[in-house]
Amino acid sequence: MTTETLRYAAFTHDPAGGNPAGVVLDASGLDDAAMLAIAAEVGYSETAFVTARDEAARRFRVRYFSPLAEVAFCGHATVALAVALAERLGPGTTVLDTPAGEIPVATTVSDDGTVRATLTSVPARSRPTADAELEAALKALGWALGDLDPALPPHVAFGGNDHLVLAAASRERLADLDYDYDGLAEVMRRHRWTTVHLVWRESPERFHARDPFPVGGVVEDPATGAAAAAFGGYLRTLGLVTGPATIAIRQGEDMGRPSDLLIDVTPQDARTRVTGEAVPIG
Repeated sequence: MTTETLRYAAFTHDPAGGNPAGVVLDASGLDDAAMLAIAAEVGYSETAFVTARDEAARRFRVRYFSPLAEVAFCGHATVALAVALAERLGPGTTVLDTPAGEIPVATTVSDDGTVRATLTSVPARSRPTADAELEAALKALGWALGDLDPALPPHVAFGGNDHLVLAAASRERLADLDYDYDGLAEVMRRHRWTTVHLVWRESPERFHARDPFPVGGVVEDPATGAAAAAFGGYLRTLGLVTGPATIAIRQGEDMGRPSDLLIDVTPQDARTRVTGEAVPIG
């Protein structure tokens, strides 16, 4: 294992797509300030740090830092880390002990050598937004109530951390994102939201998403596994999943880093399974 910072693009097979993540496989000698400094230097939305390990048991303790702060859980950095570990230890199931809880991740290798990871989130849940929460968020986004899909009500969803979920009524509304960076960051800090998960429903099995992340020092996340996990809880809470379902989420397209996330949701299990690939950058 290495103390150097590895770089991976998650939820893509193309290094020019997906969401870049930093990965430090041996951070046992780093304190909080050092990890935050490395994450800021890397400049990606998150960097994953392995702070303790039991390689024989395939169990690792992990922390996640954005350029501005520590976050309890990050899906795309988890996928990137799992792929990096699979490349060194071989595919299989690895357990990550994160600040949000225990996260199992299963990795497989395809015939062309591509590694795919499936993480199982902590139990996901969702609740309707309060009027004040929604009003403040819409003002910062520059959206109106009429821009929302009435069939998909605004919620705050949890899948390791909280995400505001807003469904756009049209693909055009989702594509036209020009928000008040400082204003939205203040609203998010006040309510402790990690991202704002903006979605548009193309079909019951396919959504498009965008995730502003100003509280992490990033205008927008190209692929957000933690929000996807929370979104699974949202769909389950609304009763939109009546049996085992696989939902495709296309993200990053409007910012030139297309990403593909798959979530598996069942009514009987509060956990969401999030699947994607990751490839080294450079």
